[in-house]
Amino acid sequence: MDEHAVEVHLDTMLELRGMTLAELSAQVGVTVVNLSILKNGRAKAIRFTTLTRICEVLGCQPGDLLTVRSVPPES
Repeated sequence: MDEHAVEVHLDTMLELRGMTLAELSAQVGVTVVNLSILKNGRAKAIRFTTLTRICEVLGCQPGDLLTVRSVPPES
């Protein structure tokens, strides 16, 4: 299985906080490009330090940002 089942809800959290990706980038210290890759679900990994900082800035928990969608079992 090459594709992961993790869904990223960064766009929802930004909307709820009334924050732009550029504002988050400046406060977290990660480039807009890297946050965009994460937001669009194309990231293959995230550092715990980055996840921690995003959660601190957005006032949320990792589970608010990331969920795992149900994947049907392979036959």
